Amino acid sequence: MRLPHPIRHARFRPPLAALAATVLAASALVACSADDGPEATVDAFLTGWKTGDLQSVGLVDPTGAKLPAADVAREIRELAGELAPTPPVLRRVGDPKVDADTATAGVRVEWALPGGARWAYERPVRLTRGGDGWRVIWEPQVVHEQLTRGDRLAVRRDAAPRAGVLDGKGQPLVAPRPVVRVGLQPSEVTDAKKVSRQLDAAFRAVRPAITPPVDLSDLPERLREADPGAFVEVVTLREEAYRQIRSRVYELPGTKFRSEKLDLAPTREFARALLGSVDQAQADDLAAHPDRYQRGDLVGHGGLQGRYDERLRGAPGLTVFSERPGPDGSLVPTGAELFREEPKPGQAVRTTLDVATQNAADAALRGEKRRSALVAVRVADGAVLAAANGPGAAGENLAFTAQVPPGSTFKMVSALGLLDRGAVTLDGPVACPKTFTVDGRPFKNSDNFALGSVPFRTDFAKSCNTAFAALAPKLGPDGLAQAGRSLGLGAEWDLGLDAFAGKVAANGAPAEQAAAAFGQGTTVVSPLAMAAATAAVARGRWEQPKLVADPAPAKAAPAGPQLKPESVEPLRTMMREVVTKGTAGALRDAPGGPVHGKTGTAEYDNDPAHTHSWFVGWQGDVAFAVFVEQGGSSTASAVPISERFLRALAAKD
Repeated sequence: MRLPHPIRHARFRPPLAALAATVLAASALVACSADDGPEATVDAFLTGWKTGDLQSVGLVDPTGAKLPAADVAREIRELAGELAPTPPVLRRVGDPKVDADTATAGVRVEWALPGGARWAYERPVRLTRGGDGWRVIWEPQVVHEQLTRGDRLAVRRDAAPRAGVLDGKGQPLVAPRPVVRVGLQPSEVTDAKKVSRQLDAAFRAVRPAITPPVDLSDLPERLREADPGAFVEVVTLREEAYRQIRSRVYELPGTKFRSEKLDLAPTREFARALLGSVDQAQADDLAAHPDRYQRGDLVGHGGLQGRYDERLRGAPGLTVFSERPGPDGSLVPTGAELFREEPKPGQAVRTTLDVATQNAADAALRGEKRRSALVAVRVADGAVLAAANGPGAAGENLAFTAQVPPGSTFKMVSALGLLDRGAVTLDGPVACPKTFTVDGRPFKNSDNFALGSVPFRTDFAKSCNTAFAALAPKLGPDGLAQAGRSLGLGAEWDLGLDAFAGKVAANGAPAEQAAAAFGQGTTVVSPLAMAAATAAVARGRWEQPKLVADPAPAKAAPAGPQLKPESVEPLRTMMREVVTKGTAGALRDAPGGPVHGKTGTAEYDNDPAHTHSWFVGWQGDVAFAVFVEQGGSSTASAVPISERFLRALAAKD
């Protein structure tokens, strides 16, 4: 028996090392096939979900039937509904769990919702392996567990409760108040033009209770185009205004009346420019902030409502729900609420306003057709108690932002500077000639009066321009500005709303210094700045005026230094004599206690006949400034307004 050739046997028997290498190579080949595993298929599906291109992904329905990629991509877009324009962020969570020819992968879905909210959840994606590799089992529940075929995602924005602007006692200034909507029912109107004339006459008869005028020019056309049984609104009136016209309009043919409540300030004109308004979002709001506002949103415009709109309005909530076409084709909710973020209510803005003082200020300006303003601050701490703007201001907050010459009210500042320097005394004689010329520029007094050589206190009480023009050099180049700064004029301060702190002339030529000494030239102020300066004289130290208590302004100014008693006491004496012996004599018998003050008539161009009217003063703990644009003599406009204000203040007590 012949044995096998040992060499030949060795050639057909693989060495052990070679066999091991073969096994390892086969294992490596299996490992490298991970690109064909469920991980790669899931990742490709997530990419296609986001891009809308699923051509590279095998897709089957739960029965295993193949699905066209375009059909699945279209269904994903339809399921996304209102969220389709912003596809979600998608990522696989961990490795798929494989069980023979099936696998399940976890997927995190994160949607970016309107307003910055995020909605995230995890979903399982099932896969099956066929002859051509792994395929995704597609069903609507992949997008969300509560979705079925035909559903779509929808988003509802839930408005947050708007917070209020509060007064100094923490009570809402704007609150639900009764109103009456006056309207017409077209089917009962026999003569549209006639009833329009009758309504117009009724509205005009009770002005200013109904201001601005009601425009009825298109009322006949609106009645003609409306349904016969419709309620065509004419005007919405506060209940007290409606009571004034009720007898004139109630029996007119076709008139209808609806009582309800609206969020309103205490009165029609109550601090209107200061508070601003709350209205439905306007076209420019939507264009400027499409991510913040939607149609129907309430938006603050102007004043505190505009400045603090984001704080007051809070943050809207969001609800994601599913909907599907109803029998008539319109989309109806399915009842499934998938995600909800609760609205965040707005935060109130607390002010220092006092309702009674504001009402008194508004009432004092009510009949003034010219642009006008009245600011009242509490002497004790500088709190703004009232900021009123007359009807002529047309919504502008002149009380805070006007930049106008102060006229002779500025003699309060000049006198303080002169007293600080020892340049004058109460009884020291200072000439008051009819005219006084500086560098060829003549200065004169109102109505060309002259007093001769009289005590300085008389020059002040009678408001002698020529005396102050002559005294201007004693203030030095910067003396008037220094005195103004000691009363807060020109300082940088923040009270939570735009306001002008004033600008005082300094380092001017001699003629400019002479004009500035009695509030002319380049010196400009606001009523608020002058009210705060007057309060500083009454208090003996300047305190920044305060309006918004919460949230506190970020850049409130520190209090100023104590005014020199030897200067401020004589100044207070002279300001009292303006009332008892001088140009504000009409306030001598004002109820409520002694009034201190200073009148002012300010030229605003080169025509002496063109003048603004001023009065600044204080009574007890209330300092105030009254300004009337083109008001002429202070005794003809600003002083009578001051008297009405003080009488209304006394009446509230």
